[in-house]
Amino acid sequence: MKIMGHPAAQIGLAAVGGIVFGLVVGDWAANLKFVGDLFIRLIQMSIVPLVMASVIVATGSMSGTGTGKIALRTFKWMIGFSVVAAVLAWLLSSLIQPGAGMVFSQSLDPSLEESAGEALGWQDTLLNFVSTNIFSAMSTATMVPIIVFSLLFGIALRSHINKTGDTGVLTFVDQIQQIVLTMIRLVMFIAPVGVFCLLAALAGDVGVSVVSTALSYLGTTLLGVLILFVLFVVVVTIRTRLDPRKLPGKLTEQTAIAVTTTSSAVTFPTVLKNTVEKVGVSQKVANFTLSIGLTMGSYGAVLNYMIVVMFLAQAGDISLSFGQIALGMGLAILLNMGTITVPGGFPVVAMFLATSLDLPFEAVGLLIAVDWFAGIFRTFLNVNGDTFVAMLVANADDEIDRDVYNGTKTVVAEEIDLDEYRDVMAQADRAD
Repeated sequence: MKIMGHPAAQIGLAAVGGIVFGLVVGDWAANLKFVGDLFIRLIQMSIVPLVMASVIVATGSMSGTGTGKIALRTFKWMIGFSVVAAVLAWLLSSLIQPGAGMVFSQSLDPSLEESAGEALGWQDTLLNFVSTNIFSAMSTATMVPIIVFSLLFGIALRSHINKTGDTGVLTFVDQIQQIVLTMIRLVMFIAPVGVFCLLAALAGDVGVSVVSTALSYLGTTLLGVLILFVLFVVVVTIRTRLDPRKLPGKLTEQTAIAVTTTSSAVTFPTVLKNTVEKVGVSQKVANFTLSIGLTMGSYGAVLNYMIVVMFLAQAGDISLSFGQIALGMGLAILLNMGTITVPGGFPVVAMFLATSLDLPFEAVGLLIAVDWFAGIFRTFLNVNGDTFVAMLVANADDEIDRDVYNGTKTVVAEEIDLDEYRDVMAQADRAD
């Protein structure tokens, strides 16, 4: 019964219990909704300080290292595949409509419907990216202006550090980030109770369609992951001319660790070792590309985040404008690229996306409940996608040893200094 001590198992059990309870008692379960709403609000209240601190620390910590051809090729492939993942998620969600069955009998917040129905011109949309009063944007949780301000603040902070060498402000903001993360960890202790109440109320209102909706969401995510994985293999095969039939044996070990731990950070040492010793990528390219990919190569996360955006919109019967869809894709990619890292787990990410795009929160509890399964799919693609990108980057400079790939030569990877990657690993672990 040790597994029951795992938070994911507790949330999963609470989700099942909540759905069953809601289906049995029906409309009465709505009386529990306030407890679930309290859980959501406890997460919401941390989003603004967490996003601001995360963006400022990320941009303020940039030292300008890692430039050159390898960096350029790495970012090119990562950004390219991230865009493909976001577009694929939009197409699949539009086709499958994973959230369409979740039609609420309660009326949505009128402000959400009004904001979703507004169609602004591109000039007004761009102007709204910048707030005339950052405190006003913070008070209303208007996320895009907050992000823009934080990016500029972080860049200015980096310039200040370069001139004076004083890292006091950066250290202070980093400490704020760590404290807010501790707050979120405390809130997550009551996640099973919050999820139980949210899903009980949801099941009592919506009925058995809550189950089919969860399966549609997971099915859409899994289908997207499989399509992207096949696309990776096709691109790698065309560019490198290596035999794709040898890939499964080279990816089996890291895949097994990824899907059982749902953590890119835990899998990282194995990925680095296998990419050098089994795939034949040079140590130099593997070290740089895989380290960057640990936090910026989460293609499964991009796919999943965009599906979440579409799911919440469909669940609330809200038609997103082209601008809102493009913004959703941009936020999903930026969350992945590390510039806007929102640590603390999927609940924070889901609430961040809902807040940024004025989407209803009623179905977030369902997404939290099944996120362990979605996390398996995300991590599978994140981990193996990093190896594929390393192969593409190495191939451009003839840094793949084809004899190693074909199994006729043996090399040994350098010892991995885990302390060197401790911070970046921790950041990646929170993002899976």
